[in-house]
Amino acid sequence: MSIEDVVKPSESLKNVRYEIRGRLAHRAHELERLGYEIIPLNIGNPGLFGFRTPETMRLAMIENLAESEAYCHQKGIFPAREAVVMQQQARGVSGVSAEEVFIGNGVSELIDLVLRALLNEGDEVLVPSPDYPLWTAAVNLNGGRAVHYRCRPENGFVPDAAEIESLVTRRTRAIVVINPNNPTGATYPRSVLEAIACLAERHKLVVFSDEIYDQMVYDGAESIPMATLVHDTLCATLSGLSKIYRACGYRVGWAVFSGRLRGASDYLAALELLSSLRLCANVPAQWAVQTALGGHQSIRELVSPGGRLYESRAAVLEAVARSHYLQVTPPSGAMYAFLGVDREALPGFDDQQFALDLLEQKHVLVAPGVSFNVPYRNHCRVTLLPDAATLRVVFARIEELLATYAMSSAQSAGNRVVEAQARFK
Repeated sequence: MSIEDVVKPSESLKNVRYEIRGRLAHRAHELERLGYEIIPLNIGNPGLFGFRTPETMRLAMIENLAESEAYCHQKGIFPAREAVVMQQQARGVSGVSAEEVFIGNGVSELIDLVLRALLNEGDEVLVPSPDYPLWTAAVNLNGGRAVHYRCRPENGFVPDAAEIESLVTRRTRAIVVINPNNPTGATYPRSVLEAIACLAERHKLVVFSDEIYDQMVYDGAESIPMATLVHDTLCATLSGLSKIYRACGYRVGWAVFSGRLRGASDYLAALELLSSLRLCANVPAQWAVQTALGGHQSIRELVSPGGRLYESRAAVLEAVARSHYLQVTPPSGAMYAFLGVDREALPGFDDQQFALDLLEQKHVLVAPGVSFNVPYRNHCRVTLLPDAATLRVVFARIEELLATYAMSSAQSAGNRVVEAQARFK
């Protein structure tokens, strides 16, 4: 018997997927090894596109290297946690101390830890659709069931609180809010967030607010901290250095707990136990947190008119406006556009086949919409990180491929008409 017949993966992975770095990304690497130049729009990784981490953050790490060779406290170094507290206080969140802050190896690790400390087998978590797929995956991996609430394209990808509340059952333990949203770029109005906060308080749900793109907003949009609205249930705000500060590789994120802390001591103790089991987060990069949060917020220039992210977003919106096939809700936050394809123009469109064809024929890598746990198959996500000139090239290639689809569809329809006419002669 061969080893392939014996070694089987865990059944817990049956409902877990992460197509952002899945088969399409593997194929892109194969093409690169063959000498093709691939434009990777599948992942929000600023360093790949020339964005630099602020110099002051690198200096803070260098100056504290001598203090970084030992394990630190399982929750993180105190200066980093205190900086997170001060940021929360400046945003109007009260009752938080460094004891309620957990530093992790990026928000990704913390998503797993906060769910693992909470869920029992069969517990339900309300997760947006579309979502950042790690949330759904982490719920499944920790024995829970992800129940998706719809953020519909026709509503600008903004959820409906009444529809969310209709999904609550006796097994529901928590609700996930991703704002600004990945993959859609939607920022939620205050009234919607207040309604979500109220339903969470009524049903005593833990609120997990993913705010990794909190300062990345455009054209006057407002990113409202969920912790300023949630008071009578537990709220966990997750954020980090990777996006706003262009420091993905540093792997530093944090979860800060607020709201109704009374009654959550056992849960927070369980989270500290899990944090202790992995000893601590990456120490050198934690020294950059205080400098990042307390220093000049250079993201503001990048998302303002003339800034690179703003101009890249404008290039995408202009390209979609000229397209015969594409639609998009203008992203008001984050670093993505969630492109829709007109089903009337291309009735047989399939997002996964399109992503594969775009990669093979045009050497552009995008993430198909189905990757983000949606029931429709006519969307894909692109990142806004390339410069405007590169994005114009990308959208010219996308339009060429979609025009080929349209021509093939028209020819097929014509052939069916001819065949039908021949049958009735």
